Amino acid sequence: QVQLVESGGGSVQSGGSLRLSCVITDSTNTIYYVGWFRQAPGKEREGVAVIGENGRITYEESVKGRFTISQDKAKNTVDLQMDSVKDEDTAMYYCAAGPYTFGGSPLAARRYNFWGRGTQVTVSS
Repeated sequence: QVQLVESGGGSVQSGGSLRLSCVITDSTNTIYYVGWFRQAPGKEREGVAVIGENGRITYEESVKGRFTISQDKAKNTVDLQMDSVKDEDTAMYYCAAGPYTFGGSPLAARRYNFWGRGTQVTVSS
């Protein structure tokens, strides 16, 4: 069983910062990728930043240089530091975990079979 619990969402002004945190409980020992996804109203869920078991990090283009994903294996947490946020970052943010699969982008949501309930991030001008 894998459980993911997000925290840290809220409202922030454009240009500000916010930090999301995800606590992961994994009794399956099958997880390879962990990361953050987001879904805005009327849009598909998209990958924001993921980190593999080998430490390799992949960012979605629009957040490169602004968001930073980090993992603390001792605490079983994955954090997303969001800096210089923009209005278009407004969305429900989800923590996700999934096994290793060969080929394709690590940011593809279909690769992930465990999801948290999400935390809302709202950016205002």
